[in-house]
Amino acid sequence: MALEEEVRRKFVADVWHRFEELQNWAIANWPDSEHPLTTSDFVEGRKEILGLGLPAAQKLKQEPQPAPEPEDGGPQYVDVTPAPWP
Repeated sequence: MALEEEVRRKFVADVWHRFEELQNWAIANWPDSEHPLTTSDFVEGRKEILGLGLPAAQKLKQEPQPAPEPEDGGPQYVDVTPAPWP
C-alpha cells in the first residue's frame, strides 16, 4: 500500500510540474491582451490533479459546508476571496 501511495505521489508531482509548464505557456501566449489569463484561471485544474488516484471519499469536496446564519451564531461576513498563489 505504501509503495502504491509513493508511486501515486510521484505521478501527481510529475503531472503537477507539466501542468505548471502548460499554465505558464498559456498565460504567456494568450492572444487576448485585454483579458489576460492568470494563475487563478487554473485553480480547478490543480484541484483535479491533486485528486488523481484518490478514492472518491478522499477527493476534495466541491461545495464547502455552509456556515450557520448570523442569528444562529454564524459569522456576519465570510471572506470567499482566494489567497494569491505563491
